[in-house]
Amino acid sequence: MRFILCFLAALASVPAAAERLTLERIHADPALAGPGMRNLKVSPDGARVTFLRGRPDNQFQLDLWEFNLKDKRAHLLLDSKVLVPNEQLSDQEKARRERDRTASLNGILNYSWSPDGKQLLVPLAGNLYLVDAAKPDAARLVASGNVLDPKISPKGRYVSFVRDQNLFVIDLKSGQQRQLTTDGAGTIHNAEAEFVAQEEMGQRTGYYWAPDDSAIAYKRYDEAPVPVVRRFEIFADRTDVVEQRYPAAGDPNVLVQLLIVSPETGARRQVELGADSDIYLVRADWSADGKALLFQRQTRDQKRLELVSVDAATLVQRTLITETSPTWVSIHDNLRFLDGRKGFIWSSERSGRNHLYLYAMDGRLLHPISSGAWGIDNVLAVDEKAGRVFVASNRDAVIDKQTYALALDGSTAERPQRITQGDGWHDAAFARNGEVFVDTYSDPNTPPQVSIRRPDGALVGWLERNELNAAHPYGKYQADHLKTEYGTLQSNDGQTLHYSLIKPANFNAAKRYPVFLSTYGGPHSQHVARRWGNHFDQYMAQQGFVVFRLDNRGSSRRERVFTDAIYRNLGASEVADQLVGIDWLGKQSFVDAKRIGVFGWSYGGFMTLRLLAAASDKVAMGVSVAPVTDWALYDTHYTEQFMDAPKNNVAGYRNAGVYAHLDGLRSPLLLVHGMADDNVLFTNTTRMIDALVNRGVHFELMTYPGAKHGISSRAGQRHVYSTIEAFFKKHLGGN
Repeated sequence: MRFILCFLAALASVPAAAERLTLERIHADPALAGPGMRNLKVSPDGARVTFLRGRPDNQFQLDLWEFNLKDKRAHLLLDSKVLVPNEQLSDQEKARRERDRTASLNGILNYSWSPDGKQLLVPLAGNLYLVDAAKPDAARLVASGNVLDPKISPKGRYVSFVRDQNLFVIDLKSGQQRQLTTDGAGTIHNAEAEFVAQEEMGQRTGYYWAPDDSAIAYKRYDEAPVPVVRRFEIFADRTDVVEQRYPAAGDPNVLVQLLIVSPETGARRQVELGADSDIYLVRADWSADGKALLFQRQTRDQKRLELVSVDAATLVQRTLITETSPTWVSIHDNLRFLDGRKGFIWSSERSGRNHLYLYAMDGRLLHPISSGAWGIDNVLAVDEKAGRVFVASNRDAVIDKQTYALALDGSTAERPQRITQGDGWHDAAFARNGEVFVDTYSDPNTPPQVSIRRPDGALVGWLERNELNAAHPYGKYQADHLKTEYGTLQSNDGQTLHYSLIKPANFNAAKRYPVFLSTYGGPHSQHVARRWGNHFDQYMAQQGFVVFRLDNRGSSRRERVFTDAIYRNLGASEVADQLVGIDWLGKQSFVDAKRIGVFGWSYGGFMTLRLLAAASDKVAMGVSVAPVTDWALYDTHYTEQFMDAPKNNVAGYRNAGVYAHLDGLRSPLLLVHGMADDNVLFTNTTRMIDALVNRGVHFELMTYPGAKHGISSRAGQRHVYSTIEAFFKKHLGGN
């Protein structure tokens, strides 16, 4: 449920000639954002930066590039079309890309460096290649046939991967391939993350190398207890009946184990996870010296998270940290082991905000690293030599993302050093030693610009200046680009709500305009951010709409009092806050209060339905795409985190769903859903159709054969957004 729509736009100097932005151009090549870069990495030797980039004639076909820091030049390293001219994906790989939100992409989607910085491991179309960084044309096929999750071991002796639900290694010295597990089949999976771990816990792997290459810890799970959902995937020319093990709220989850295997001998040992088998194994990792395996165990109700250390030799365990919460404990990726100090960094929201703490390896809290009325997003890098940790945070502005440095000794806990300076949005990728980082920066006036910088923020060089001028792909449209304004409102309990607003083209303060209100509203997402904007928002503003967004309580990157407001009653606080925004809009002299429409996708689709049901007198129409309509239909980890188990919150589930409120839905509605959605199942919409028909409520429907949750094909994207536009214009007008 981390679906976030991202169509980008920008504002800069006015070119000589301008054209009107169209939906066809938004979804055409080259990308309007300019030459984009994905998966930026600094090589282990710090000599080069590698990245993935789309082609000028197909922004969704990714190739591997490098930028050499010595000569400061970028060049194509590996052409995906030369390596695999006709890419074919397995069903398993397609499903994984749905979880990763990369279903629209082709070519090279991931890669990793060898420890010595001389080779790269590149998966493509189910095959696995080793690429000599100095001679990339001589890519060597090392494994084939539905290869998943490949890695180079920390010391560089092995390549590992998952195939057919089993774990394999290749000894790079001898070339010998060894299958480390043999029981993977049917409901048994080795070295993989289960469905809810991929979808809701951010788990992209199910196995973990010891730092000395001596062992691999891996997850083994049995999904036999998970109910089988028989669903129909309806395509244009056929209907597939898919049996998917989908754990809806209250259902059994997989049975999970944690094992350690020797890559040399295949000998296995099992790590005890405790007496309670109904848990989540959310993370695992090795200490810096490899003497301990640490795993994170979360209770089914998600109110307790434990960090457990396991002696690698004896398997003796010790619980180092226990986090508890009356609502839920958030999981994170901020565990970092220190070599010289024999300790580790841990993040916690125990103070009400996410902060870092330094612990000894025996679990003793040494001191906070950060504190105060702000919180961190995540750890970016640790420079032990300099005694600093680099973090991302919105400390200076909730709508911004900046990079900061904190002293490991806690001396700057409340006063971190801000490294990135331009107000707006910075994504940073650091070298392992923290000596340089790649900064991707944008704001509403600046398309993403990528630079290499020192830890003090000093510029080393530009990877992509991406200047917005007449030659830029967006240059023809920038004259008509409209300014994004930001502001704040107050929720009914006095908390700060951030909003963004774009006034329509040829704005006349004496006129009253219709409103295109875009909402998401759910956890794990921030909808209002000072960054390179959304093309469809910009397009709708140019069509004569006031475009409005508001982050309600429950949205991410905020303090726990803000997020906890939604607990056990999804939809209540979120709808109340969106209505605060709608009421404010209705009071603006330039808004026609009778022509406010709402659009949302996924959680935003749920919000659209709830808003129409709660306030059809204030919301004139709505478009709901791929909505959850009954939280009992959605998966365990996400739903129970915010709603508790169904048996413990019967009234809450009834009130949070859409059906208890449908009598209030009177405004025009367009329902949209992909007919092969395996995330928010199509059942959500078919049940909604039935409920509306039984109530005699007329509505419009658009379904997409074969489409998953994101309706990610280019043709599908063009069509769905033109359908949304048409529905808004039909009921609200425009220019």
